[in-house]
Amino acid sequence: MEDLLEDDIQRLIDGRNSVVELIYSKYHIKVYNLAMRFLKDKDLASEIVQETFIKLWVNRGKLDPSGNLWLYIFVIAKRLSLNKLREINRSQNLFEKLVSRIERIHNPTEDTILEKDLLSFTEKIITTLPSQQQKVYRLSREEGLTHKEIATKLHISSSTVNNQLTDALKKLRTELKYCDILYLLVLLLK
Repeated sequence: MEDLLEDDIQRLIDGRNSVVELIYSKYHIKVYNLAMRFLKDKDLASEIVQETFIKLWVNRGKLDPSGNLWLYIFVIAKRLSLNKLREINRSQNLFEKLVSRIERIHNPTEDTILEKDLLSFTEKIITTLPSQQQKVYRLSREEGLTHKEIATKLHISSSTVNNQLTDALKKLRTELKYCDILYLLVLLLK
């Protein structure tokens, strides 16, 4: 593909959509490869590509028509990649600090009470499930039976067992979504 001309950069500055496609097709692979060098993750690199071109579009008024567009795009992509790395690092550090703090304030009595409360709450949710879902859930999760064993025991098909269990687990996840961190804490402290 030919190099971009000053006119193309000026058309970008003027907000012409057609030139955006030209610029994207010329540089998106380079941006992706740059982001991959930093992040080593395809999804994150693809995210950086999108963010780079959005930022280019939003800040197009700051461009110099006679400037080096690739250099400008490179700087945006590099900064976004480094910011993503910092964000990932901060999240990891925050998680490690949380775990460390949890370990320092660990109280076995409170943990036991919390665990009992969570189990009680879970049991209340299970009792609201339709009868068949309750049976399937209990046979699977409490008795450890396979789908085939449950199907045989309840005289239903394996696909019905799968559907019933999927629906039960979906209901539990929905009801417990705010309790996930509590479950995590209980599991970490055991």
